[in-house]
Amino acid sequence: MASIKFRLRSEANKNVAIKVRIILGRGKQDLELNTGFTINPKDWNTPDKENPKKGDNFPKQNNPENKVLFNNLKKLESFLFKSVNTDLGESVVIDTFWLEAKINDCFKRVVKNDKGLLINHTQYIIDNASTRTIGNNTGLSKETIKSYVSFKKVILEYQLTIKKQIQFIDLTAPFIEKFKIWMLTKKKYAKNTAGRKLQMLKTICIDAEKHEIPVTPYSKIIQHFGESNKDRYIQTLSFTELEQIKNVDLSNAEQLKEFKASNPELTKGISITPEALDNARKWILLGCEIGQRGGDLLKITNENIRYKGTNIYIDIIQQKTNKSVTIGIIAPHVIDIIENHLPKEVPHQKLNDYVKVVCKLAGINETVKGSKLNTATNRKELGTYPKHELITTHCFRRSFATNYYKKIPTAVLIGITGHSKESLFLTYINQREDKDSNADLFMKFYSDLHKDKTPEMKVILNTGTV
Repeated sequence: MASIKFRLRSEANKNVAIKVRIILGRGKQDLELNTGFTINPKDWNTPDKENPKKGDNFPKQNNPENKVLFNNLKKLESFLFKSVNTDLGESVVIDTFWLEAKINDCFKRVVKNDKGLLINHTQYIIDNASTRTIGNNTGLSKETIKSYVSFKKVILEYQLTIKKQIQFIDLTAPFIEKFKIWMLTKKKYAKNTAGRKLQMLKTICIDAEKHEIPVTPYSKIIQHFGESNKDRYIQTLSFTELEQIKNVDLSNAEQLKEFKASNPELTKGISITPEALDNARKWILLGCEIGQRGGDLLKITNENIRYKGTNIYIDIIQQKTNKSVTIGIIAPHVIDIIENHLPKEVPHQKLNDYVKVVCKLAGINETVKGSKLNTATNRKELGTYPKHELITTHCFRRSFATNYYKKIPTAVLIGITGHSKESLFLTYINQREDKDSNADLFMKFYSDLHKDKTPEMKVILNTGTV
């Protein structure tokens, strides 16, 4: 059990440093560091040697400044207790470097004048997210900001592991290799996750150099990576499976009650009622016809719907890319949903839970290979599972792209999904570029373009020459 105490190391009649001391495991580990706060010893509530119960080793609350200091030390005490318990459970090394980092983390202290620190420039990007220019747009999206915040947390954790603050000049090839190995083996990140962290590291290095911060030459050519096509298992709902979902009967409350009783893990934490499941079904059918990310899909309201004559359009500004996209709606069952039964918004994770239930009830139970989150480790694990267990809101967008690929020109699909180029779109649906299909489409469109034209008759003059 941890013991956390504050104390002064001097009784001089002037402000002195307040230190924090952590003792772990009956004195097996004894750490002490400055908290960064100071106080005059006369304002410190020192325990009485004859009566230790008098005095608590905290500031006397005899003026406004000392009250603030008292609250700050209480905040630090609580933060350190929580951090010790969390990190001991995750086998994190508890040492003076850890303690220094936690003190700074508690009060969000950043050494602003040291521009050479990776963590400082990352924070600079986060702090100035609203004014950063990307292409023709000003301001980073919420998703991009979240990615920078997540990256910063990873770097803070890695600094605790290596017991040093990372400078841009540290980012050599051997350093990056060790960082990559740590992410893949110690943290057990998926290849795509580790690859994205390296890609963000490279982006931050390039940005730092633009701000005249010295970086290593290697930092600008950091190689990121991801899963190969053969290692990627994506899940989609085919037109046939969507028909099953559309037709499954979700109205029998008694049957649903029995289903919940026989599937406690699948239905844990959600209400298995006809109304809730039908609402989820509408999101599935709508999502698989408009090709948008879950966050954008769930924000659709009547304000996004536009009529032009007899045509129906949905206008969306994508949160992740800030792109404006328009989707034309023509499927009769989707028109019915939009005009008469627009589903209610559901928390993203809750909808993921409901989707699995709807898919199982619809008979989408084929055993397939894929990755599923292990809640104990918070990591995805590759294996074979019933397909309904792998379906999430993100599968809607992939289903749209996969189902209509080669049936509708890729350029049209990209305009709806918002992918910046065809190669990214094809990677997204795990397809290789098929050059023959482009040629076939050209011939088809050419034939359609000229099929109603009357052949022109040409008069060839007979000149009588042989």
